Amino acid sequence: MKPFATGKLLYLEEVDDPFFSLKLMGDGYAIDLSEGEIRAPFDGEVSMVFPTGHALALVSKDNMEVLLHLGIDTIELEGRGFLTQVHEGQSVTCGQLLSIMDLEYIQKNGKSTVALCLFTSGEKITILKPHQLVTSSSEHIIEIRKEK
Repeated sequence: MKPFATGKLLYLEEVDDPFFSLKLMGDGYAIDLSEGEIRAPFDGEVSMVFPTGHALALVSKDNMEVLLHLGIDTIELEGRGFLTQVHEGQSVTCGQLLSIMDLEYIQKNGKSTVALCLFTSGEKITILKPHQLVTSSSEHIIEIRKEK
């Protein structure tokens, strides 16, 4: 699995939103974005695209489910600042462009551009490169464990 974007790798607990930092939707990691391109972290399928473009759900070939949540409170922008490049049911390959975020627009509207990868099928993760700059081609940034 590769990072879904370029930026500084963060622990979920560092995200300024208790819903995510308390892991209520599952374990995961965050990236404080330095670029607005959001890419597929693995080969799989797009299972859901929120109409506002602020979130996408993906399923890997081995049925791991992740939710990519793009920014904090960005749902309030009602789709402005997001250019989704995929649709539900579409197959994607690792590194494929999923969405483009207008980081400047989102920040000017008072929203955070910290994006999250949430493991919604129960996996637990260990971050191997906390607080480092990662790109969509970085390797070995997290370790994933299936919980029984």
